[in-house]
Amino acid sequence: MKDFLFIYRADYAAMQQQGSPEQMQAMMQRWMDWLGTLTAKDQLKDKGNRLQHGGRVVKPNNVVTDGPYMEIKETLGGYSIIVAPDIDAATEIAKTCPIYMTGGSVEVREIAAM
Repeated sequence: MKDFLFIYRADYAAMQQQGSPEQMQAMMQRWMDWLGTLTAKDQLKDKGNRLQHGGRVVKPNNVVTDGPYMEIKETLGGYSIIVAPDIDAATEIAKTCPIYMTGGSVEVREIAAM
């Protein structure tokens, strides 16, 4: 089995429109149910976390800039680590993620052992 990083991306403007408390609770429940299903199937290694909207980018020569950038449509919303035999199986798992209900996407990357 291999480890895969799921990077959750969403439209920045859509993330700003949070919806009603009931809608937010329903979406959170979908995420918890999905993560619970992955846990029950031994496919979830680390549920990860959501990421705050602000951040910094450190570039060569110690140049530091603020981020995320308003001109970028997509922003990173969070991550998880999934266990699967190969990238095709990990991709199939990603297809079941609730992020698609809000127009988001999942980037699937194999984690290379050092």
